[in-house]
Amino acid sequence: MAKQVKTIGVLTSGGDAPGMNAAIRAVVRTAIHKGLVVKGIMRGYAGLLQEEIVDMTSTSVSDIIHRGGTILYTARCQEFTTAAGQQKGAEICKKHNIDGIVVIGGDGSFRGAGKLSALGINTIGLPGTIDLDIACTDYTIGFDTAVNTAMEAIDKVRDTSTSHERCSIIEVMGRNAGYIALWCGFANGAEDILLPERYDGDEQALINRIIENRKRGKKHHIIINAEGIGHSSSMAKRIEAATGIETRATILGHMQRGGAPTCKDRVYASIMGARAVELLCEGKSNRVVGYKHGEFVDFDIQEALAMTKDIPEDQYQISKMLVR
Repeated sequence: MAKQVKTIGVLTSGGDAPGMNAAIRAVVRTAIHKGLVVKGIMRGYAGLLQEEIVDMTSTSVSDIIHRGGTILYTARCQEFTTAAGQQKGAEICKKHNIDGIVVIGGDGSFRGAGKLSALGINTIGLPGTIDLDIACTDYTIGFDTAVNTAMEAIDKVRDTSTSHERCSIIEVMGRNAGYIALWCGFANGAEDILLPERYDGDEQALINRIIENRKRGKKHHIIINAEGIGHSSSMAKRIEAATGIETRATILGHMQRGGAPTCKDRVYASIMGARAVELLCEGKSNRVVGYKHGEFVDFDIQEALAMTKDIPEDQYQISKMLVR
């Protein structure tokens, strides 16, 4: 018989992502609509272990859908990676009558959610990360906003790079995933895109392209470099020394995590938040909500964590044709 959930908690864990507030809002208001009690857990699993737990009402989430970041704050928690920390977390949930939790975060957050589920706390994960690196879903909360933020910043760098006839290396976030870099490479008309999944480290080939492009009249050269490759500043020095062309590195950094979420991040995050509550009301646990082939679906957490994901080969090949 399905376990009846009466009180649910919601937390955000790991890196923040635009749209997390929209998801929180949807969780709270959907749960209240269904007659549940909702508690906000501050600062992720670290806050859970410190019992930073607050009651949430519909008013608690007023005027937040347009805000970046997360009103619940977020943190990483080494203690919760231990069996003792996980047991303590489950006991605190039971102490506060929390029988279900919605965890908004990435793979590490889902591992914690899986452990809580095994200890009797119904858990549902929502994919909140700008990196788009969760294998079970084609969409992650925050990616659309982050890639648009990066795109707009790169447009501005291109303007000054053209004016000074420079080579510009622009490093975008994404950890070990190249999705932000790939999309910006397309959208910004970059001359080169360096992806962790594909880059072979042949810097000389990169230098040769820069020289050849300059010979045929190109006045600037934009290289989008993924965070998983990094070392943009030292790369810029080597390229300038080899080509004689002024080369600058720009690391966009955490600006990509901030800002008002796009319409897509607000809408998709809201649908995912509502679906998480519905799953808890159905007695489901140990599930991750995803978006595949145009539909919102859910997967077993362990199944989702075992999946792998790679840059689509057709998109990569198209990018190579377009960036020359």
